[in-house]
Order: sequence, then structure tokens, then C-alpha cells
Amino acid sequence: MLQTPLTASLSTLAPGTPHPVGVSNDEFRAAMSRLAAGVVLVTAHDSDDGPRGEDVGMTATAFMSVSLDPPLVLVSLRNGSRMDDLLAEQPLWAVSLLSESQRHVAGRFAMKGRISDRLLFEDIPYTRGEASGAPLVGGALATLECRTEQRVTAGDHTLAIGRVLTAHLPSAEGGPLTYFRGRYRQLG
Repeated sequence: MLQTPLTASLSTLAPGTPHPVGVSNDEFRAAMSRLAAGVVLVTAHDSDDGPRGEDVGMTATAFMSVSLDPPLVLVSLRNGSRMDDLLAEQPLWAVSLLSESQRHVAGRFAMKGRISDRLLFEDIPYTRGEASGAPLVGGALATLECRTEQRVTAGDHTLAIGRVLTAHLPSAEGGPLTYFRGRYRQLG
């Protein structure tokens, strides 16, 4: 990415320091924490990682429907994250819309400095998607398999827009897991 004097200064701001346009990282983060969001697990299979490959997972709250015709969704990936790097190389991925009883799954895949993804998937029930080869978490409210149509750089994230290849509703039990004010929550 080309760095201008403005982008170079933005990337070196200390927490709480206002950006040249006025809002600090802390102020922006606090304001956005007031927006409730659904929680999903984004998964993909990295077939280049060893003889059998490895499954990769990432918790996300920046996920949304984009279009009905064609069916498109969008997920925001932190630049340089393992998922961002993997989806830059291969286009197939999946999303499991987590239920309120799957807080442990969300927390496990959101940890910083976490253990290998192989260990994270070890005791989580899942099936492998036929279209993507990615894990689809058992007990999720819905699962989608996607193929990246477009990637858009947006600040320190990449927006991956994917065409939905399959959609399943494996569980009708419970409500969605949500994220509000920095914590996982249940509706109601």
C-alpha cells in the first residue's frame, strides 16, 4: 500500500490521539461498540499447509448481506491476518452464523496470540462444506459457502465480497450470538 504523509501519520497515532480529521481510535471504537452485531465464524481450508492442509478460522462481527441477486455477502478482514492472507490466495470460504450457545466458539477463534487453528477445531463438531472444503460448525443457525468475487482495501481492513454458493439451516434452536459494548450477548 502506498503511504502518503497522512496515512503514515495515521498509522503511528497513540491511542486516544485524535486523527487529523478529529476522532481518535478510542472515541471511534467506543461509538461503534454501541452497534449490536451478529457473530459469525469465517472458515477456510488451506490446502497448501502440509500434506493434508489445515483449517483456518476467524471470529467476525463485521459481516453482512450485500445482494439478493446475485446472492452476495461481505466480511471485513484485518489486513495481514491469516484469513486475509489465505483468502488473497484462494477464493473459497465459509461462514457459520453462531447461536447464543456458541459463545465459547466465538471466544476461541477471537483470541490474540492463540494456538494453532488445528487445535482450535479439535473438539468442535463440524462438517466439511462440499463447495468450499471449509468447516461448517455444527449447531450454527445457518451456514454459507462462498467464493470471493471482489476484495476492497478499506483502511486497515480488506472487505471480501463473496458469492454465496450454498446456504443451509442446520439448527433452528436458540437465538443468535450478538456482540455489544465489547461483550458477547444474547437477545432478550
